[in-house]
Order: sequence, then structure tokens, then C-alpha cells
Amino acid sequence: MGLGAALPAEAAAPATTTAHAAVQKVAKKKKLTRKQSNKLIAKKLVKKRGWSARQFKCLVLLWTKESNWNHRVGNGEGAYGIPQALPGRKMRSAGRDWRTNPKTQIKWGLRYIKGRYGTPCAAWQHSRATGWY
Repeated sequence: MGLGAALPAEAAAPATTTAHAAVQKVAKKKKLTRKQSNKLIAKKLVKKRGWSARQFKCLVLLWTKESNWNHRVGNGEGAYGIPQALPGRKMRSAGRDWRTNPKTQIKWGLRYIKGRYGTPCAAWQHSRATGWY
């Protein structure tokens, strides 16, 4: 999949933490829920990838089904976080803070989707057909 080619966790963590703090500041100012805040992070990252609003809508459907945008949710079988990475520790490649930082999880999840399915809509289509992605 090529997901292990991410920056070393030590290099990725400070930038991720700073960006996450900026989004949290906006979320507090606008009084967003955690779910809304996590979607806002994803929307910015989807746009940064050059994916369309349609792709973001598919991502919302996919990750609402998987985790309801809860970055601390597990499924009891080892999947964890917003993208329900299985096992959750796979997300270490995106940052040391993978257990607690939604942005780290979202970055990992978008890389996973790009590598395995190409787009969020293709991942959503697969999920609808099989029950998993």
C-alpha cells in the first residue's frame, strides 16, 4: 500500500500537533462538537489532496458508518479511531500521537484510502458492497 512511507513519527508529530491545536482553537471559537471539528479537519485535508466536495461527502458517509467520527472508538476486534484502522497501531506511521490526535488518524486514513481504493467514493462503494473497507 505504501502507507509505511510516511515521515518518521518524530518528524510528523510537532507539525500535526500544531495544526491540530489551530483547528481546536477554531472549534472552540465556533463551539463545534468533536464530530464537527473532526469533519472540519478532514474537509481541509481532502481539499488539500485535490479531491472534490463529492469525495468529501463519500468520506463523511464512510467514516460516519465506521466510527461516527470518534477518534477514540475501538470495535473490540482491534480496529481503532476515525478510519477504524485494523490494527489501530498501523496509524503509528502517521504520528506518535495516533491514539489521541484526530488529524493524525485522518491523515493516515486518507493515505490508506488513496493507496487501496484511489478515492473516498470508491472506498464507500466497496464498503456498501462488502460491509468493510
